[in-house]
Amino acid sequence: MGADIDGAIETRESGGGWKTEVDLLDFGLVRQRDAWECLFGFGSGLGVERPLFDRRGLPDDVSAPVADTGAEDWQHSHSYATWAEVAAVDWDGPVCDGPDYTRVGVWRPGPDGGLALDDVIWAPVEVLDAAEELFGEDLMPSEWPPSSEIRLNGAVYRPVVLTPRMFAPPDRSWGPVWAAMRELAAVYGDENVRLVVWFG
Repeated sequence: MGADIDGAIETRESGGGWKTEVDLLDFGLVRQRDAWECLFGFGSGLGVERPLFDRRGLPDDVSAPVADTGAEDWQHSHSYATWAEVAAVDWDGPVCDGPDYTRVGVWRPGPDGGLALDDVIWAPVEVLDAAEELFGEDLMPSEWPPSSEIRLNGAVYRPVVLTPRMFAPPDRSWGPVWAAMRELAAVYGDENVRLVVWFG
């Protein structure tokens, strides 16, 4: 089973009240627990220390449809963000204070020949074994000496400090949500467009 995400994009009308514009379910978002944790502080064991919009609760002035559908006893971990806040996000800013304990970044040659981050994965056993051979002791990625890397089978493995772009890139599945908010903000203003979410 597990939880699913629900929510809505709202706009603030001239009188100050909020109106539902788009149901979040219309975007067909699938369960992306790592993205949920980066964005809203709920979803997985990723270990994010500073989610972007961390479980802020349900605003007191939500639109009537949100109040009717988003405040049941079994719904939880409510949060929200205005377009002004989303537009100001540094998607490459760290959401943790140090390298992840178990994950590594995988760098491969990019189109220009230089190394580019290709993926972030759980450290494979063969990479941990290679690290033990190189460093002389059994160390997890966050314990590797500074600037260390493991070169194996054409890839370069390095410790990583998690960022929102790694798990909730703004141009992927959440892109249509941000695009809809951006378009509404062009009409109503950045502070007058709001995403409200919850889980259950």
